[in-house]
Amino acid sequence: MKKIIIKKEKAGARLDKFLMQEVFLNLETTRGEIIRNINSGNILVNNKQVKPSHILRPGDTISSKFKVQSSKLSLNKNLDVAVVYQDKNIIVVNKPAGISVHPVKASEKNTLVNFLIAKFPEIENVYDNSKDAYLRPGIVHRLDKDTSGVMAVARNQKTFEELKKLFQDHEIEKKYLALVYGRLEDKKGIIEKPIARSATYRKQVIAGRKTKTKIREAVTEFRVVREFGGYSLVEALPKTGRMHQIRVHFFSIGHPIVGDKLYALKKYKKAEVARQLLHAKSLKFELGGKKYFFKAPIPKDIGDFMASIDPV
Repeated sequence: MKKIIIKKEKAGARLDKFLMQEVFLNLETTRGEIIRNINSGNILVNNKQVKPSHILRPGDTISSKFKVQSSKLSLNKNLDVAVVYQDKNIIVVNKPAGISVHPVKASEKNTLVNFLIAKFPEIENVYDNSKDAYLRPGIVHRLDKDTSGVMAVARNQKTFEELKKLFQDHEIEKKYLALVYGRLEDKKGIIEKPIARSATYRKQVIAGRKTKTKIREAVTEFRVVREFGGYSLVEALPKTGRMHQIRVHFFSIGHPIVGDKLYALKKYKKAEVARQLLHAKSLKFELGGKKYFFKAPIPKDIGDFMASIDPV
């Protein structure tokens, strides 16, 4: 890219949006790639590193030392993902277990995002300024790869920002079903234990005095729905949205989720299941003055496992 001097009529625009609309519009690149190069110092304004949100002024000089390379995400219409609702603002899917929500690099093609951009191409540039955000277009919340269930996706930038705020402000009700080992002494209650990353960053742990990583508040309400011999079907309502929160919380009280390989206790004989039996049952929220409620039925693998247990 040659040096560009900002004229008066182009002043007042954000740097990242100006570059996307005025410089790279017809090239195979994304706003995410532009943002990454601004943040890394490969794109400068007046020979200084600035933020993607920098507001351009008349006479500013933009210079770059990177070559545009395609980071387009792959399309994949062939994944078995049920779209349970769509309107001009949101898409709601029932994510099956075994599919990651988004890729970690552009070359991947078997994630929910690859399916979504193939079916709803307008979401490809709907994301924020966070690192590698272009890999997560439209995504306002996530489920683990082996967790199934209902997910809402933003179809435009305005809705993306609104939904993100609803999640951040804990104004979206999320309900999960989890099959856990053992019978809980308390049939309903609240698990209120802060969470931090483990030293290896592979998993989460209940925070303690010696925890070195950032500690985050984590609260989960629960109630026992049904008991099956040595198992309990539990409804869980996370009041915060921490990574692996439900899995960590039930592990912490001695009742890990059946099939969870990361959070397991030796005292329980491992059940013959392919994944953790955790399912996002429903979502409830209000957006633009309209109330929404979505639910996803219990998937076959969880139903089959419960049917194989002789209730006491």
